[in-house]
Amino acid sequence: MKTIFITGASAGLGKATALLFHANGWNVIATMRKPEKETELARLPNVTLLPLDVTNVEQIENTVHDALALADVDVVFNNAGFGLVGPLEACTDEQIVAQINTNLLGVLRVTKAFIPHFRQKQSGLFITTTSVCGFSSNPLSSVYNATKWALEGWSESISYDLAQFNIGIKTVAPGGIKSNYMNVMEVASDKAYDGLFKRLSELFANGTLVEFTAPETIAEVVYEAATDGKDQLRYRAGNDANRIFEQRQTQGTEAFRIGLKHLFFNTPEPANV
Repeated sequence: MKTIFITGASAGLGKATALLFHANGWNVIATMRKPEKETELARLPNVTLLPLDVTNVEQIENTVHDALALADVDVVFNNAGFGLVGPLEACTDEQIVAQINTNLLGVLRVTKAFIPHFRQKQSGLFITTTSVCGFSSNPLSSVYNATKWALEGWSESISYDLAQFNIGIKTVAPGGIKSNYMNVMEVASDKAYDGLFKRLSELFANGTLVEFTAPETIAEVVYEAATDGKDQLRYRAGNDANRIFEQRQTQGTEAFRIGLKHLFFNTPEPANV
């Protein structure tokens, strides 16, 4: 029986992934900041809940140690993260640090903790949740976008380092996900940006920018990445992620960016876009 270790498994994509892998006969180690509050996963056989705040370096080391004492982990799914929305000048330094610490450094630290185990057994796979915002972008999310673009670049770079040990690196880039993600994101506001906030909200609400896909559907892409045996780095998940990627490829990144800028500011799109 293979084992997957999942961060951010209390809700949304992380929980859906835990349920899907369990249903397919995997042993699941589901981690979250407050495992004592999780009831559905706790009732399932071959599912173990462990505490993990990916911003806590000592806890990462302890939880990884405990996980490896329980099972021979085959796949690590780096999924923990949150969104920070708002103009950079309105974000506090604490918010910026928390965003980078969770979304980027958390992934690097969890991965680092598992590399010796995978290297020793000459196999293993890391899968990281990035985002459509890891190859495209939206206004009022520059810090969030920075973490997701960074994860894509880091994943490609470290894939070379670990290939000699037969350790795989993959990313799953969803678009919108139907979850409580939007309700728990951090918001930094500034009245000077209220018009842009309003326009962005309109485009999200009418489906122009993203479609909100069920987390169970995105989890199926995670399962595909874990089991297809392909030497493939990037997996897009959701119709919107695929649509945006294809548009950028077809139009070119600069024309795509200019077209979005005019869409956000509700002005006519240039004729050459």
